[in-house]
Amino acid sequence: MTSFSPANIFPAAINHLLAQEGWARAKLIPHAGKVAVLDGGVLTARLKVTADGMLESATAGELATVTIRVALSDLPVIMQNRERAFSYVKIEGDADFANTISQLSNGLRWEAEDDLSKFVGDIAANRIVGGARSAFDTAKSLQLSVSENVAEYFLEEKPMLIRPQAVTEFTADVTRLRDDVARLAKRIEKLKGSNK
Repeated sequence: MTSFSPANIFPAAINHLLAQEGWARAKLIPHAGKVAVLDGGVLTARLKVTADGMLESATAGELATVTIRVALSDLPVIMQNRERAFSYVKIEGDADFANTISQLSNGLRWEAEDDLSKFVGDIAANRIVGGARSAFDTAKSLQLSVSENVAEYFLEEKPMLIRPQAVTEFTADVTRLRDDVARLAKRIEKLKGSNK
């Protein structure tokens, strides 16, 4: 039986998804023996592809085939837009292996309802997951509403923020005024010169 330490929790979670998706294992099999290092600064995971397309923890002595570096501050943005996740990371090493990892990160999805149904049954799992989604959607909607209300308050009621269009118009007015003052100064100089 496998013990769960920090070093093997991550591969165990990914293997759980891979076990349900034959297409994903088929994409990894050609990369058997390769090591991917996911470097998050504070947290680092070293994963090695096995011959059956699954993952295991790699030792520190095994050379990385590809290293993917990500700033922890970018994780929220990455989680919101998984399709563009790889535009926020720095990749070093085997481009083909990195491309496969990118495809898997976009395609693998955890089906919580399927896993939960094994413990509580299909109907209860469906209701629990539906309730969780509804709560998440409500929280997201509330967050958006509060953000919009705060922005409106600081733009309209207590003007502490300025709309980009107002800044652009102000800048254009200042530029126009500067040009008008420069033209007026030249006219005044011409008039002074013609009066002498």
